[in-house]
Amino acid sequence: MVILFCRKECTCTPVRFFAIISSQRSGSGWFETLLNSHINVSSNGEIFSKKERRINISSIIKTMDMVYNLDWNSSASKNECTAAAGFKWMLNQGLVANQAAVVDYFNQRGVSVIFLFRRNLLRQMVSQLANNHDRYLKQLKGKHKAHVHTKDEANILAKYKPRLNTTTLMWSLKQADDYTRKALENLKSVRHITLYY
Repeated sequence: MVILFCRKECTCTPVRFFAIISSQRSGSGWFETLLNSHINVSSNGEIFSKKERRINISSIIKTMDMVYNLDWNSSASKNECTAAAGFKWMLNQGLVANQAAVVDYFNQRGVSVIFLFRRNLLRQMVSQLANNHDRYLKQLKGKHKAHVHTKDEANILAKYKPRLNTTTLMWSLKQADDYTRKALENLKSVRHITLYY
C-alpha cells in the first residue's frame, strides 16, 4: 500500500473519525464546507458517489480504510495536524444496502456519525427538482452547479419554478420520511449525533 500522508510531529495527537450521513439537497455541502474551514479537520466529500467504490461491502471497506488510515488524497487534506478525518455519505450510495456491516465497521474503528437531514422535506423536494432541471439545462454558462456561490447564480436558478404532482405529493413526502427514519433506526447503535437543517 502506498502511504500518501505522513503525520510527522503530529503522531502523538489522536485523530477522531467521522462520517456525515445525509441525503441529497439537505445542506450537507454547506455543513462540510464549515467543517473544512477548520485547519485540523479533513472532510473528504462524497466519496461513494463513484459506483465502483460502493459495488460491494469489500470495496466500501477498502475505501473507508483509505480515508481513516489517512491515505486519502483530496482537496480537504491539510498540511497541519489532522485531528478529525471523515467524509460525506448519502443514504442511497450503498449505505442502506450494507448497513449491518457498516455499523460493525464504524463501531470497530470508533467512527462518530453525524446524521444531517433537512427538516422541511417539501423544500428538499423542490430543491431536488430544481437541481435536476439545471442538470439537464445547464443554465450557468453551459455548466451545472449543484451549489451556487454568488447571488447572481442563485437568481438565475431561482427563475425556475418546479411543478409538483399533488396527487402523489403526500405519499412521496411520507416515503422520504420513512426512508430516513428507518436508516436512523438501523444505524442507531453507532456513536452519533442527529442534526436538522
